[in-house]
Amino acid sequence: MQELKGKSVVITGGAKRIGHEIALEMARAGADIAITFRTSDREARRTVGELTSLGVRAVAVQCDVRDEKSVKQMVLHVRRELGGIDVLVNNAGSYDTVDFEDLTLQQWDEMFATNATGAFLVTKLAAKELRKRKGRIINIGSLGGIRPWASHVHYCSSKAALHMLTQASAKALAPDVVVNCVAPGMIDLGEKKPSATMKKLTKKTPMLRNGSAQDVAIAARFFAGTAQFVTGQILVVDGGLGLV
Repeated sequence: MQELKGKSVVITGGAKRIGHEIALEMARAGADIAITFRTSDREARRTVGELTSLGVRAVAVQCDVRDEKSVKQMVLHVRRELGGIDVLVNNAGSYDTVDFEDLTLQQWDEMFATNATGAFLVTKLAAKELRKRKGRIINIGSLGGIRPWASHVHYCSSKAALHMLTQASAKALAPDVVVNCVAPGMIDLGEKKPSATMKKLTKKTPMLRNGSAQDVAIAARFFAGTAQFVTGQILVVDGGLGLV
């Protein structure tokens, strides 16, 4: 089923990892795709090649979501290339592990700049285009925005802010724009050998495995195509880990 055929989807941080899989999933649903990247130029070019091989239009745009001017230029570029924006996926994010006593103000500010402020800027500056087309916004949050992790205080706090941005902007942009959030749990991207922590969490997770990038992408595709009446929701994709 190509339920997104004729739609234009923007995925921030779409050159690799979860963003890359979301871009492929949306393309399989028939959407034309714009991915943003900050430094991953090679991965972005490769991803565009994969997307065009699926028979859709695809473009990669260099953008720093923390910078208002850069975001404005990205939105204009996407409008020129794809004609507008139907779906925005705020995926660009940062993750770090730091003991609370060692956490610096700079680390705190940098985490919020990407995970919360970046999503706010892209949402605000793309809102006009999204209103025109009765669009959708999908934020990529985290189980860490719901459950407190002692060694990830800045990360958890920034994702909790993103969850509230989802709900508040769902009210602010209604009835024109739908805003929802996918909150992944432990995701195994297969980039390295599973750590002892990941193995431990696999055993704790009711589904007896960690999540995959495709698990997150399928949830994002659901929000891109589901009823317009579903808004302001946080969908946890964690195999039941948050129930433990």
